[in-house]
Amino acid sequence: MTQLMTLVLMVLGAAFSRLIPHPWNFTAIGAMALFGGAYFPSKKQSLLIPLAALLLSDLVLGLHSTMIFVYAAFALIVMLGWSLRERKAPAQIAALTLVTSSLFFLISNFGVWFMQDMYAKTWQGLFQCYVAAIPFFDNQIYGDLFFSALLFGGYEAVKYFAPEFAGASNRKA
Repeated sequence: MTQLMTLVLMVLGAAFSRLIPHPWNFTAIGAMALFGGAYFPSKKQSLLIPLAALLLSDLVLGLHSTMIFVYAAFALIVMLGWSLRERKAPAQIAALTLVTSSLFFLISNFGVWFMQDMYAKTWQGLFQCYVAAIPFFDNQIYGDLFFSALLFGGYEAVKYFAPEFAGASNRKA
């Protein structure tokens, strides 16, 4: 139970970070989804708890027409995290974090094109939507990398220095 509470608190903290001032798209949601998929004891928990945390923050920030796309991307990222369950190598986490950023960029901006009237519903309109979103992509990558390092590294530090909070039996020598 302590391990689950530690994970829940980390995910809630990541979701809360959306509510404090930050640069555009420099958020923890991609990292939160990847982390949740990698660490929650069950796949059901890994989907439901981070999605609930995302929803709580969205209730504060406001609901929008592209939420279905954001949540679909988020769920796919959680599923990517499942591939990290057995082995969490830093290079693998970094690579999946970049995949996370790209997947979220592609799906969420498709949602903008599909749901809003800002762009023509043509291939050219979709291309224009993606091009217009490029200036925000770098902060998304930086945010995902930063928060992935914080969440994954933080939890591994908890496992090492306070194993009772991470469900670990004892500290490695």
